Amino acid sequence: MKPVDIRLLRYASAARGFLLLSGAIGVVQTAVTIAFAWMLTDAVTGALAGRDVAASLFWLLGLAALRGVLIAASDAAGTRAAAKTGMQLRAALIAAVGRLGPGWLAQRNQAGLAVTAGHGLEALDAYFARYIPQLVLTVIATPVLLAVMWWQDWPSGLTALITLPLIPLFLILIGIATRTVQRTQWQTLQRLAARFADTVQGLSTLRLFGRERRAAAQIEHTADEYRRETMKVLRFSFLSGFAMELLASLAVALIAVAVGFRLLSGDLSLEVGLFVLLLAPETFLPIRQVGVQFHAAAEGVAATEDVFEVLDAAEARAEARAGARVGARAEAVHDSARDVGARVSGGLTAGQRDSHAELRTASARDLAVADLRVRDLPPVSFTATPGTITLIEGPSGAGKSSLLGALRGAVEFEGAATVGGVDVRALAPSEWLAWSGQRPQLSRGTIAANVALGDDDPDAGRIRRALDDACASDLDPGLELGVQGSGLSGGQAQRVAVARALYRHSARPDVVLALDEPSSALDPDTEERLWQSLRARADAGATILLVSHRRSARAIADRVVELGVIA
Repeated sequence: MKPVDIRLLRYASAARGFLLLSGAIGVVQTAVTIAFAWMLTDAVTGALAGRDVAASLFWLLGLAALRGVLIAASDAAGTRAAAKTGMQLRAALIAAVGRLGPGWLAQRNQAGLAVTAGHGLEALDAYFARYIPQLVLTVIATPVLLAVMWWQDWPSGLTALITLPLIPLFLILIGIATRTVQRTQWQTLQRLAARFADTVQGLSTLRLFGRERRAAAQIEHTADEYRRETMKVLRFSFLSGFAMELLASLAVALIAVAVGFRLLSGDLSLEVGLFVLLLAPETFLPIRQVGVQFHAAAEGVAATEDVFEVLDAAEARAEARAGARVGARAEAVHDSARDVGARVSGGLTAGQRDSHAELRTASARDLAVADLRVRDLPPVSFTATPGTITLIEGPSGAGKSSLLGALRGAVEFEGAATVGGVDVRALAPSEWLAWSGQRPQLSRGTIAANVALGDDDPDAGRIRRALDDACASDLDPGLELGVQGSGLSGGQAQRVAVARALYRHSARPDVVLALDEPSSALDPDTEERLWQSLRARADAGATILLVSHRRSARAIADRVVELGVIA
């Protein structure tokens, strides 16, 4: 576990500003500490000598108040920085998940991601408000105070210099052990969240089969495991605190005993001895506090590590896509140059040149699939062109939905799949695809909000037309839906999902319209109306991919691609 992960500064601008502010506050705090120790020494020695110490006492009160203000300012700035950093990392995490796509998300613990984005990032408060300020103060104050002690009394400075490294050494050793138990605790919490979410989602099925008590017992077992891991983390925390305090106390005691003997022998003045004794605890205090706050911040740091893993994966994916785009552009330029050479050498007429240009324009939105293979299923090849409906058929398990999943980035595949000559793996699905799956995947909100998903400026007229084309004219766009679109029947929810894909196609006519079993929950009459609506879209120039096991879909298809299963 790194004290400060450089990726935090890269992904969250609020963290960079807070680190600079902590540095400034640390410099002032160091100066105040030295001044306070000097003024207290002057007040004590002055009182013993019979001098007027009113001015020193006045300065002591002012410095004490200033030190309290600096601590309060550091806490307030840390709390604000934690909130801003949490929001920035949460937004970056959501954007990264969107860039990585459903294929990546399907292989992850989604409940665990929710815990990381929620509870995990909220735990950054302790990291920013307490750990970072103490870490910065250690870097600034400890060497400065050590230098001042050496300047005033080099034997005391040497003692501090020799004993000081023992504290970070023990901190590192305990930290290595703590990292393991902290990571186990965090993974247990994510597993508990996933189990709870699965149980709640499938509660009706569990009750139907009489397994709800066993599911509850499993949740209880995982919760008890989380309790044990938490107590283990606390034991390490207390052990670390005890070790830090013991080492620091022994080091200060060594300095105090040496100073005491030298005061008795007359080798050291009272003023210097008292000043050094006041500085000695302050020299060890920041690094002691780092050890204590390390454990309080460990949960937030563990959460950020999970976030950084996702963000790094998204950056790697973006770089790969950028490379693929560059390659596609270079190939397009090469093809264009070759076409120009062919025209010049062949002496094409003006009519031939115009015809060739029209052909290139028409094929710019073609979806070309060549020897695409998903898992152990047979390869498939086809080309979907504007103005056509390509029907994907096959028995259950033949790979119809897997084919669409591969095209939208939800499933890894071998072979080639291009849109306008660009590999679909180099494009975000939202750039070229309007999709409706077998599960409606609706969310809480109005029907209109679900239909216009992703549109920052929804068009009420287009929402209404999309619902009509999806045979959902009887639904009120303003109807509020519950969690996961509750409040609609299966057929209604399916039609809203189809309307969402149609709405996106209306906004972006160049995208491919892909529908996976859009009529599986519809009656024959409604299905027939939906087929006619899709046929009208295709006749208007849409490129449609239709997955359906209904034989009636053949009536509107221009091309049928039959998938088989390897025996």
